[in-house]
Amino acid sequence: MTAETGTYQAYRKWVTEKSTVPPRVSVVIPAYNEEWRILPTVGAIATHMCSRGEPWELIIADDGSTDTTVSLLQDLRFPNMTVLVAAKNTGKGDAVRRGMLAARGEFILFADADQSTPIEQFDHLMAKIDAGYDVVVGSRAAAGAAVSGKSALRKVLSRGLHVMVSVGFGIEIADTQCGFKLFTAPAARSLFTLQVVDGFSFDLELIYLAGRLGLTTAEVPVEWIDAPGSTVDAAKVSLQFVADLVKIKVHDLRGGYTVTGHSPVSRASSPASVASIK
Repeated sequence: MTAETGTYQAYRKWVTEKSTVPPRVSVVIPAYNEEWRILPTVGAIATHMCSRGEPWELIIADDGSTDTTVSLLQDLRFPNMTVLVAAKNTGKGDAVRRGMLAARGEFILFADADQSTPIEQFDHLMAKIDAGYDVVVGSRAAAGAAVSGKSALRKVLSRGLHVMVSVGFGIEIADTQCGFKLFTAPAARSLFTLQVVDGFSFDLELIYLAGRLGLTTAEVPVEWIDAPGSTVDAAKVSLQFVADLVKIKVHDLRGGYTVTGHSPVSRASSPASVASIK
């Protein structure tokens, strides 16, 4: 039997039979008005994850879509896919939180619905988890990343925001905002229980909290392409990002992040090799 045949059989089983064993990996996709690309995304993710030969589940966390995104997904009736329906749009951070806290896997990937970072990059992140890290961040800025189609405006804004994050929070990770991150289940539960930012800046909050909790974090270069049809207004999001920086800092200063006495859930044995969060 060829690898292609084995993948096809695994895919057919995944879309027709409910797994009888707990998933090793959960993939969480936040979705807001993604009717024109959500089905190809599901297909791409399912094909690759099934090729790995391990039990896994897919969770689509709707963010109050007003198009046919939810109905398209529900019509698939895939037994190993869960669609979390939201009554209204509350923000990407909230959608990801709901998906991550509903996940049952030992390891949980959050990935954007536009597949700007192809699902095949999952294997690179998983290698770091296997090496003992708690959180692995896909990065468009780390040495070795392959980035295509990123506008000049996005590049300038990214550099400026990185400086603010580095100076204001002591975070050395070069790209906090790439929508491709992998967590161990204990790390995910700890981080997303404390998360309060519902907008796009939730990624920064998670990385900041990872440092506060003593979790070990690795940054891995990934392939990334600016997907067509993106509804993200880079300038508007950047302004909100700055406002959220203040919100996170104030929330922390007021004792909002209850981390005192928290038992670290880190598994890594070489903290010195991890990006430092001061």
